[in-house]
Amino acid sequence: MEIGRNKFVSLTYQLRLNGAEGEMVEETTKDSPLEFLFGAGRMIQMFENKLEGMKAGEAFSFELKADEAYGQVNPDAVVELPKNIFEVNGAIDEEMLTVGNAIPMQDAQGNRLNGIVLEVSDEQVKMDFNHPLAGDDLHFSGSVLAVREATEEELMEAAGHGCEGGSCGSGCSC
Repeated sequence: MEIGRNKFVSLTYQLRLNGAEGEMVEETTKDSPLEFLFGAGRMIQMFENKLEGMKAGEAFSFELKADEAYGQVNPDAVVELPKNIFEVNGAIDEEMLTVGNAIPMQDAQGNRLNGIVLEVSDEQVKMDFNHPLAGDDLHFSGSVLAVREATEEELMEAAGHGCEGGSCGSGCSC
């Protein structure tokens, strides 16, 4: 069976920055593979494009340029925020505001963002909301472990109809 839309894929890979000999930043193994529903929009689009049509047992090795992955570093995504927005019950957790810490936040539209603390002053916190791999070319190498038809439950979950905490009326068993 070939990798294609609505197929459940299991694979191993090594992710290296800026070439096959670059720094390894992530690795999955047979004991803990990457598993995903192909075409559900949860993976980098070009990553899926490179895997489409492959079968279980096939090896792969490809590079995604920064623009095909997480894009270039956007200087507008580095912002200074008033320190008081980090107050919870009138106090600021100074340990949270440590340079290098990732802090989950939301923008004005309610979209979730992760920001990295770059600097902290008495009044401001400078944060970087670029993806940590923005600006980097990504090199993936690995092998496809399995490809199968997705279950109805996996398709429903990918469509945003997953059951959370009880009957959702979708016909799935919760």
